[in-house]
Amino acid sequence: MTLFSKDRYSRLGDLMIQEGIITKAQLEEAIARQRKEGGRLGEALLKLGMVSEEQIVIALGKQLGIPYFSLGTGMLKPAIDQNLEELIPVETARKNLILPLWRTLGSLTVAMADPLDLILMDNLKKLTSCQINPVIATKSDIARAIEEFYGKSSLFKEAVAATYDVSDAIREANISESEGNRVSQSELSLEKLIARAEEAPVVKLVDLIIRQAIDERASDIHLEPFRDKINLRYRIDGKLYEIPPPAPHLHLPIISRIKILSKLDIAEKRLPQDGSFTVKLENRVIDLRVSTVPTIYGEKLVLRILDKTAMVFNLSGMGFESGQLEKIREWIKMPYGLVLLTGPTGSGKTTTLYSILSEIKDPSKNILTIEDPVEDHIEGINQVQIKPDIGLTFAAALRSFLRQDPDIMLVGEIRDLETAEICIRSALTGHLVFSTLHTNDAPSAINRLLDIGVKPYLITPSLNLVVAQRLVRRLCPECKEAYEPTKEQLGGITLKTGLSYKPRGCPKCNHIGYSGRVCIAEVMVINNELRQMITDHVSYEKIRKTAHDLGMQSLYAIGLKKVEAGITSLQEVLSATLGLSGINI
Repeated sequence: MTLFSKDRYSRLGDLMIQEGIITKAQLEEAIARQRKEGGRLGEALLKLGMVSEEQIVIALGKQLGIPYFSLGTGMLKPAIDQNLEELIPVETARKNLILPLWRTLGSLTVAMADPLDLILMDNLKKLTSCQINPVIATKSDIARAIEEFYGKSSLFKEAVAATYDVSDAIREANISESEGNRVSQSELSLEKLIARAEEAPVVKLVDLIIRQAIDERASDIHLEPFRDKINLRYRIDGKLYEIPPPAPHLHLPIISRIKILSKLDIAEKRLPQDGSFTVKLENRVIDLRVSTVPTIYGEKLVLRILDKTAMVFNLSGMGFESGQLEKIREWIKMPYGLVLLTGPTGSGKTTTLYSILSEIKDPSKNILTIEDPVEDHIEGINQVQIKPDIGLTFAAALRSFLRQDPDIMLVGEIRDLETAEICIRSALTGHLVFSTLHTNDAPSAINRLLDIGVKPYLITPSLNLVVAQRLVRRLCPECKEAYEPTKEQLGGITLKTGLSYKPRGCPKCNHIGYSGRVCIAEVMVINNELRQMITDHVSYEKIRKTAHDLGMQSLYAIGLKKVEAGITSLQEVLSATLGLSGINI
């Protein structure tokens, strides 16, 4: 019996009618075409464009009570350390479109495009000596997962086999509690550890982890140790996704290799360390920032990936609405004043600031920045990295900047009263100053400045503009689906088109449903009315209401515009503006 038998699809067709996927008329049309051309009813439905392969497989899974797995959910990720590639060779997997996922005692879970092929099930049982637990997936997902798994498993296997000796060296590196043996034993172990960490298999394993992250557009790599396992996660478009990790004993060899590349102290496991290194990939120069922190099970490592060739600082491409962009451009061209960008970590504030500087830089202007860290290098701008351990703080650098004849200054973040006052006094004495604050929305920036001790009479003449922003994921234009949201989902607000869009997943977006991110923002211009309210110590609620009355659109309202335009999903906007939209999710 096969998945595509005529009687099977007749029942499946009825199920798809019940699910509302197709109509009875469409089913009859597909049956007629199938009788005319031959082949399978499912193929006829696909050719007519009535259903997708995924819809057929999901419906069949419901009919049979078999779980549906997809690449988009991250469930088609085989366990790396169970030798699954030996149980089912790559030739067998490709020929039959099957993928081993994990083994538990005497059973093997296998993703299949045809879970009703009894002959194949029996052959797999004999081949693996395991009871087969099938799950269903689309052919395209399985084919892609096969190439990803079997293409990488050989590298992991080689690394696993070769790094057992590395693990022995690491165990030797655990210094004895005896003071008399501590120095000599440590020196011997560290020499062995460095030598082993630079062996080819370990190098290949680290290269594989970094290359895969770059290929999948990840911004960060997280390697986290636990009692009996390690976790490997990639952050893609702001969300963390679990990746099949190497075996637990490979944790220290990987950490050691990356420390060597970053010129960090591989013997120091008790204190956090920061470093960096650069890789070249197909004419692309990519910076990797390394951070380690000690946990109870070992060192957790995070690599921040900065692809210089992919960084384009363009204010027009950030996603601001046209009216917002006009206001921003008006105030960033002023000769003096303070412009603040607010939002949580990871909301794109630095990218927006770099885009602003790239737009307004000019040979006739002296532009200085003080940052922690310097995220990217902009030609024609003098950038300074703070070094608190030697006294080079934001405040100290700003005091020196004022003796450097500056026109424009960028301060990475206002963290304390001293930095805030220097920024404001610089703005009052003829300089254009840009900086950031960690606040939820634009009006909150005023309260934050007051809370850290800045006097109202300093804020009112200096502060010109506050921009609060978030980043939301862009829907993949190839596979996004339209639907009509309920009133509860909209919180009582009506979309102009009546339609919203949701992710589906396709090969072009790595089956996630999203590709890239876009900015949503609220822009608050500080006019005379708001300045008077600041002087009068008016409450945050009244300032926010007045700003709205003067034309400021909230993050939620701007997000809904992106939803109406099909740029992002309603869920993304609600997640980014939770607490600011007035509704709960």
